[in-house]
Amino acid sequence: MENKLRIGFSLGDINGVGPEVLIKTLSDHRILQLFTPIIYGSNRVLSYYKKAINADHFKYSSCSNATEANPKMINVINVITDDIDITPGIENETGAKYALESLEAATNDLTEGKIDALVTGPINKHNMHQVGFGFNGHTEYFNYKAGDKGNLMILMDEHLKVALATHHIPLQDVPIVLSTDYIYNKIKLLANSLEKDFAIKKPVIAVLGLNPHAGDKGLLGKEESEMILPAIEKAQADKMLVVGPFPADGFFGNALFKKYDAVLSMYHDQGLVGFKALSFNSGTNYTAGLPFIRTSPDHGTAYDIAGKGIADHGSMLQAIYSALDIINNRLQYEADRANPMKPSKSERSSGKIASIS
Repeated sequence: MENKLRIGFSLGDINGVGPEVLIKTLSDHRILQLFTPIIYGSNRVLSYYKKAINADHFKYSSCSNATEANPKMINVINVITDDIDITPGIENETGAKYALESLEAATNDLTEGKIDALVTGPINKHNMHQVGFGFNGHTEYFNYKAGDKGNLMILMDEHLKVALATHHIPLQDVPIVLSTDYIYNKIKLLANSLEKDFAIKKPVIAVLGLNPHAGDKGLLGKEESEMILPAIEKAQADKMLVVGPFPADGFFGNALFKKYDAVLSMYHDQGLVGFKALSFNSGTNYTAGLPFIRTSPDHGTAYDIAGKGIADHGSMLQAIYSALDIINNRLQYEADRANPMKPSKSERSSGKIASIS
């Protein structure tokens, strides 16, 4: 029992739905059979929302650090010790300040190996900037913590994985950021993650275009011919199974994503509109390319319903399952590399197309 995996949780904005969906998810104590939960937050915050949403079955105990966590309990490390004014649904400095304190404490333990993965609660990016958070989101923050070596945001559920070539930047800046090498590196990150984190031995990747109709042979833009297609061809030359560029509307509208292990979109809304239309409340946000594992629900703070007991916790539950799966897949991946003569458990057919014509 003592050797169970330790999963950490940051609360997110304490005035949003983060604490609520976490409490709902962990209230079913059967989940303790899978891992040891460690919440970086505050007894007072948890007690407040436990009462607000009538979660009587939610039981927890305090511990001083992750290494002393009780594997039979939900553990809380009180990193927020001030007398807190909790105001559900209100965007204010208090919510951001304690979201940042929770995040930093959890991340420190994550990077030091005291927890096996971190599931982050939703934050308000604009609000976080008011208290000195110098990043456009969690993804950029974790990339910095990992040494700015590159990362990839992946939104996923059981049937669909959508990766973003660019994350939280203005739309007008997307063509400036993109280049052949940049897109190629994102394809490579995605291919490596699919093999290492998701146990897909020979993943097949679809790449979306940037412009309407994927440029329509240059009539509506040249990024496809000058940057995206050369990146695809470079990846193909390196034996990666990559196809595209596809027009985004037809790709999602005709369910072409079912033929591929993952999709690389060029910008945030291009990928997320399709993903959330198909997978809202069941998706997970995963930051690939990092030496540690971080997942999160695919929704925001949802101030309009915070503290009312109606927030859906399905995405939080999936974020936990995703983290556990990725931990186990990475362990198996390393074991396979250490003993390459032994048949690999990850060497399985993905059920997708196996070659590129």
